[in-house]
Amino acid sequence: MAAPLTISQPIREWVTTRRENFRPLGTFFNPDNFQVPPSFGCFTKRFFKNIEYFQSNYFLVFLVLVLYCLISSPMLLIVIAVSGIAAHTAARRTKDRKLSVAGHEITLAHQYGAITVCALPFLFLAGAGAVVFWVLGASLFTVTVHAAFYNYDKLEGTGDEEKMMGAIVEEV
Repeated sequence: MAAPLTISQPIREWVTTRRENFRPLGTFFNPDNFQVPPSFGCFTKRFFKNIEYFQSNYFLVFLVLVLYCLISSPMLLIVIAVSGIAAHTAARRTKDRKLSVAGHEITLAHQYGAITVCALPFLFLAGAGAVVFWVLGASLFTVTVHAAFYNYDKLEGTGDEEKMMGAIVEEV
Protein backbone atom coordinates (compact mmCIF):
# COMPACT_ATOMS: atom_id res chain seq x y z
CA MET A 1 0.00 0.00 0.00
CA ALA A 2 1.29 3.46 -0.85
CA ALA A 3 2.39 5.81 1.92
CA PRO A 4 -0.02 8.67 2.63
CA LEU A 5 0.98 12.06 1.34
CA THR A 6 1.76 14.66 3.99
CA ILE A 7 1.01 17.80 2.08
CA SER A 8 -0.77 19.59 4.88
CA GLN A 9 2.39 20.56 6.83
CA PRO A 10 4.06 22.57 4.02
CA ILE A 11 0.73 24.23 3.25
CA ARG A 12 0.27 25.21 6.90
CA GLU A 13 3.79 26.65 7.00
CA TRP A 14 3.16 28.61 3.79
CA VAL A 15 -0.13 30.01 5.10
CA THR A 16 1.53 30.92 8.41
CA THR A 17 4.30 32.74 6.55
CA ARG A 18 1.72 34.66 4.47
CA ARG A 19 -0.15 35.71 7.62
CA GLU A 20 3.03 36.85 9.36
CA ASN A 21 4.14 38.90 6.35
CA PHE A 22 0.78 40.57 5.76
CA ARG A 23 1.15 44.37 5.87
CA PRO A 24 -1.57 46.62 7.32
CA LEU A 25 -4.13 47.85 4.81
CA GLY A 26 -3.52 51.44 5.93
CA THR A 27 0.08 51.11 4.81
CA PHE A 28 -0.82 49.22 1.65
CA PHE A 29 -3.41 51.77 0.46
CA ASN A 30 -1.82 54.98 1.84
CA PRO A 31 -2.32 57.55 -0.97
CA ASP A 32 0.53 59.72 0.29
CA ASN A 33 3.02 57.00 -0.64
CA PHE A 34 2.08 56.85 -4.34
CA GLN A 35 4.49 58.77 -6.58
CA VAL A 36 5.81 58.48 -10.10
CA PRO A 37 9.34 57.03 -10.03
CA PRO A 38 11.92 59.65 -11.08
CA SER A 39 13.99 57.28 -13.24
CA PHE A 40 13.89 53.81 -14.73
CA GLY A 41 16.54 52.61 -12.27
CA CYS A 42 14.42 53.84 -9.38
CA PHE A 43 11.39 52.17 -10.97
CA THR A 44 13.02 48.74 -11.11
CA LYS A 45 14.42 49.01 -7.57
CA ARG A 46 11.05 50.16 -6.22
CA PHE A 47 9.17 47.49 -8.17
CA PHE A 48 11.20 44.58 -6.82
CA LYS A 49 11.30 45.95 -3.25
CA ASN A 50 7.51 46.35 -3.25
CA ILE A 51 6.95 42.87 -4.70
CA GLU A 52 9.03 41.41 -1.89
CA TYR A 53 7.61 43.62 0.87
CA PHE A 54 3.91 43.37 -0.09
CA GLN A 55 3.93 39.77 -1.37
CA SER A 56 1.21 38.61 1.04
CA ASN A 57 -0.96 41.64 0.26
CA TYR A 58 -0.65 40.97 -3.46
CA PHE A 59 -1.69 37.36 -2.90
CA LEU A 60 -4.75 38.67 -1.02
CA VAL A 61 -5.58 40.90 -4.01
CA PHE A 62 -5.42 37.81 -6.22
CA LEU A 63 -7.75 35.89 -3.88
CA VAL A 64 -10.25 38.76 -3.77
CA LEU A 65 -10.34 38.84 -7.58
CA VAL A 66 -10.88 35.06 -7.70
CA LEU A 67 -13.71 35.39 -5.17
CA TYR A 68 -15.25 38.21 -7.21
CA CYS A 69 -15.19 36.05 -10.35
CA LEU A 70 -16.80 33.12 -8.55
CA ILE A 71 -19.54 35.28 -7.07
CA SER A 72 -20.21 37.02 -10.39
CA SER A 73 -20.42 33.71 -12.29
CA PRO A 74 -22.96 31.48 -10.54
CA MET A 75 -22.77 28.70 -13.14
CA LEU A 76 -19.03 28.41 -12.60
CA LEU A 77 -19.58 28.31 -8.85
CA ILE A 78 -22.18 25.55 -9.26
CA VAL A 79 -19.88 23.44 -11.49
CA ILE A 80 -16.99 23.78 -9.02
CA ALA A 81 -19.26 22.95 -6.07
CA VAL A 82 -20.74 19.88 -7.78
CA SER A 83 -17.26 18.67 -8.78
CA GLY A 84 -16.01 19.15 -5.23
CA ILE A 85 -18.98 17.30 -3.78
CA ALA A 86 -18.46 14.45 -6.26
CA ALA A 87 -14.76 14.21 -5.33
CA HIS A 88 -15.57 14.25 -1.62
CA THR A 89 -18.22 11.56 -2.09
CA ALA A 90 -15.80 9.41 -4.10
CA ALA A 91 -13.13 9.72 -1.41
CA ARG A 92 -15.59 8.90 1.38
CA ARG A 93 -17.04 5.87 -0.42
CA THR A 94 -13.62 4.55 -1.42
CA LYS A 95 -12.58 4.64 2.22
CA ASP A 96 -15.53 2.40 3.17
CA ARG A 97 -15.27 -0.05 0.26
CA LYS A 98 -13.42 -0.14 -3.05
CA LEU A 99 -15.31 0.61 -6.28
CA SER A 100 -15.12 -2.12 -8.88
CA VAL A 101 -16.50 -2.16 -12.40
CA ALA A 102 -16.63 -5.46 -14.32
CA GLY A 103 -14.34 -7.06 -11.75
CA HIS A 104 -11.66 -4.32 -12.00
CA GLU A 105 -10.92 -2.13 -9.00
CA ILE A 106 -11.17 1.60 -9.77
CA THR A 107 -8.65 3.57 -7.72
CA LEU A 108 -9.43 6.93 -6.18
CA ALA A 109 -7.05 8.65 -8.62
CA HIS A 110 -9.01 7.18 -11.54
CA GLN A 111 -12.27 8.35 -9.98
CA TYR A 112 -10.84 11.87 -9.60
CA GLY A 113 -9.77 11.72 -13.24
CA ALA A 114 -13.25 10.70 -14.35
CA ILE A 115 -14.81 13.51 -12.29
CA THR A 116 -12.39 15.99 -13.86
CA VAL A 117 -13.09 14.76 -17.39
CA CYS A 118 -16.84 15.02 -16.78
CA ALA A 119 -16.48 18.52 -15.29
CA LEU A 120 -14.27 19.99 -18.05
CA PRO A 121 -17.06 20.56 -20.63
CA PHE A 122 -19.20 22.25 -17.99
CA LEU A 123 -16.28 24.41 -16.89
CA PHE A 124 -15.74 25.37 -20.51
CA LEU A 125 -19.43 26.29 -20.90
CA ALA A 126 -19.32 28.28 -17.66
CA GLY A 127 -16.42 30.34 -18.99
CA ALA A 128 -13.67 29.11 -16.68
CA GLY A 129 -10.98 29.85 -19.27
CA ALA A 130 -12.03 33.47 -19.54
CA VAL A 131 -12.18 33.76 -15.75
CA VAL A 132 -8.66 32.37 -15.35
CA PHE A 133 -7.19 34.80 -17.85
CA TRP A 134 -9.21 37.73 -16.49
CA VAL A 135 -8.04 37.05 -12.94
CA LEU A 136 -4.43 36.65 -14.05
CA GLY A 137 -4.57 39.82 -16.15
CA ALA A 138 -6.33 41.91 -13.53
CA SER A 139 -3.98 40.69 -10.80
CA LEU A 140 -0.91 41.33 -12.90
CA PHE A 141 -2.11 44.83 -13.79
CA THR A 142 -3.07 45.73 -10.20
CA VAL A 143 0.12 44.39 -8.68
CA THR A 144 2.31 46.02 -11.33
CA VAL A 145 0.70 49.43 -10.93
CA HIS A 146 0.87 49.29 -7.14
CA ALA A 147 4.46 48.04 -7.08
CA ALA A 148 5.59 50.63 -9.63
CA PHE A 149 4.02 53.69 -8.04
CA TYR A 150 4.16 52.91 -4.30
CA ASN A 151 7.13 54.77 -2.84
CA TYR A 152 8.80 52.14 -0.68
CA ASP A 153 11.37 54.67 0.59
CA LYS A 154 8.69 56.41 2.68
CA LEU A 155 8.37 53.18 4.67
CA GLU A 156 12.03 53.29 5.73
CA GLY A 157 12.30 54.13 9.42
CA THR A 158 8.66 53.41 10.22
CA GLY A 159 7.10 50.66 12.26
CA ASP A 160 9.41 48.51 14.38
CA GLU A 161 12.60 50.15 13.16
CA GLU A 162 11.41 53.59 14.26
CA LYS A 163 10.58 52.34 17.74
CA MET A 164 13.98 50.70 18.05
CA MET A 165 15.78 53.84 16.87
CA GLY A 166 13.74 55.98 19.25
CA ALA A 167 14.64 53.78 22.23
CA ILE A 168 18.35 53.89 21.34
CA VAL A 169 18.33 57.68 20.98
CA GLU A 170 16.54 58.16 24.30
CA GLU A 171 18.95 55.91 26.20
CA VAL A 172 22.03 57.79 24.90
